[in-house]
Amino acid sequence: MYDYLKGQISRITPEYIVLEQQGIGWQLNTPNPFAFRTSALEQQIYVHLHVREDAQVLYGFPNLDQRELFRKLILVSGIGPKGALAILATGNPQQVISAIEREDEAFLVKFPGVGKKTARQMILDLKGKLGSLLETIELPSTEDELPLFGVNPYKHELEEAILALMALGYSEKELEKIRPQLEDNDKLETTDSFMKQALQLLLKLK
Repeated sequence: MYDYLKGQISRITPEYIVLEQQGIGWQLNTPNPFAFRTSALEQQIYVHLHVREDAQVLYGFPNLDQRELFRKLILVSGIGPKGALAILATGNPQQVISAIEREDEAFLVKFPGVGKKTARQMILDLKGKLGSLLETIELPSTEDELPLFGVNPYKHELEEAILALMALGYSEKELEKIRPQLEDNDKLETTDSFMKQALQLLLKLK
């Protein structure tokens, strides 16, 4: 029904962003709200409308490839929209696609809510069907790679990242395990960078 919306991002929360368009504020759930920035400039967000018996929910994505991977993931038995968002929140969809193509269950079960049965189902349902996405999604540049040491004073940004991760389904116990490594990293200055590093660390816990 909807392909994309154009408007100004007026609000960012740990779970969603608000895109204002001609006096209407569209609430869009996204994998990582803090990857966006509030701005008076018009931005284009690709959307997916998910209809349930009790609600109609809009999901927003910064690019077309991320939305298409989301749509593929929610077709898998055992993965709902919330689970798909948690997987996409890593910021590197190509790792997910590569793991599916390689049948790497050990990597896939590291995501919240993905057990061995669901990981196997992802492989059975999606392997060989993601070729076009595998070709178009780019790996993060070396500038996005984060070091593992240092001291970071950006407490507010860290707390925002923790709240966003909890909204994605990570437990307080899991987040407390990685908090010291985030606090000691003096190269992390934004909520988005804290989230990317935290997700890398969380994937190594399991």
